Amino acid sequence: MDDLRYGFEEARLLIDRFLQDSANFEKIDAAGRLMVQSLAGGGRIISCGNGGSMCDAMHFAEEMTGCFRDDRPPLAAIAISDPSHITCTANDYGFENIFSRYIEALGSSEDLLLAISTSGNSENVLKAAVSARDKGMKVVALTGNDGGELASLADVEIRVPHAGYSDRIQEMHIKIIHALIHFVEKNL
Repeated sequence: MDDLRYGFEEARLLIDRFLQDSANFEKIDAAGRLMVQSLAGGGRIISCGNGGSMCDAMHFAEEMTGCFRDDRPPLAAIAISDPSHITCTANDYGFENIFSRYIEALGSSEDLLLAISTSGNSENVLKAAVSARDKGMKVVALTGNDGGELASLADVEIRVPHAGYSDRIQEMHIKIIHALIHFVEKNL
């Protein structure tokens, strides 16, 4: 029972730590503004990540195209999660290129990349960010630990201040994702 309780206590402490740094909310605001700017200019938000971060990327996209809290028109967002694209690209060009190839094919300067990596060092996410920058896209990164290499590739990086297991970081990422969606809905 103590182990179960500890997981919740650790999550609560991380939320408290995140709340204490007002810069975190300035970054969420800045990221939300970039998203609104992209969508208002006819762009899309393209999201990517691996494992649980891919699930978060997909969750972001479905909340944007579907409905988050209130009825509204669908918003242009897509997660790079098509199994046929991923397996074809991984087979022919390597797993490190699964996201960048998609950005190269479909990204435009009006679009924004939401890059999610708990370590900030996932090679395929880094390559996606480089491809997005090459296309003139803005990049919003959700990271943890020390931000990794992804921190330097992002226009806005929102970092979860945790260097432990990735599940704690992912728990915070989903809260940040919901805050971003709420921001976009209220400001678009």
